Amino acid sequence: MDNAIYATLARQSGLMREMQSVANNIANVSTTGFRREGVVFSEYVADPGLGAEPLSMAYAHGRNIDLSQGPIDQTGGAFDFAIEGDGFFQIETPEGNQLTRAGSFTPSAEGELVTPDGFRLLDAGGAPIFVPTDQGPVALAQDGTLSVAGAPVAQVGVFLPAEPTELRHVAGTRFSAPSGVEPAEKATLLQGFVEGSNVDPVSEISRMIEVQRAYELGQNFLDREDERIRGVISTLGK
Repeated sequence: MDNAIYATLARQSGLMREMQSVANNIANVSTTGFRREGVVFSEYVADPGLGAEPLSMAYAHGRNIDLSQGPIDQTGGAFDFAIEGDGFFQIETPEGNQLTRAGSFTPSAEGELVTPDGFRLLDAGGAPIFVPTDQGPVALAQDGTLSVAGAPVAQVGVFLPAEPTELRHVAGTRFSAPSGVEPAEKATLLQGFVEGSNVDPVSEISRMIEVQRAYELGQNFLDREDERIRGVISTLGK
């Protein structure tokens, strides 16, 4: 196969991945705590051998997670928390502790704060947070101190990945940090608020149009190359 076709197929594969990423961003434009994702293109140089020139192709397997602040919306919920600044809540899941910016929690039957999926919210020491809701109003200070009727009961943990470049999107609004986490010193917590998605729908739709046009150009090239090769084979076969 011609090198130009190899390069174009690699480019088409990368554009398809980017289209999937853009579509996922648009689908989560209203998801609490969602982080926009993009595809990172890099150059992959292959050696065809036999003294031929190296083949340069696009390689699009990297992911870029946009950690910019999303809009903070007031809900008035006693267990709705938003992080202003850098950092994540840490939750306990069957796959291990994970990170999230989605701060909508509820007390479980046992009195522990959990996510809508039932994952327990962890404190600054990595332990589940128990809140006796029948003993008075619940208040959250900006440093994460959680109080019931004025008495401190826990401190909501806010963490950063030890290696930010290794942050991995697991599912929905959850992320894993393979190298561990460290406390986020400058984060501010707000009670009665949640952080929305940081996806800009106008920018994402514009990017979708750009990717679609680029994909169509590559497809047109492949169609023309297919016709050229068929013509050559037909001519040589006569």
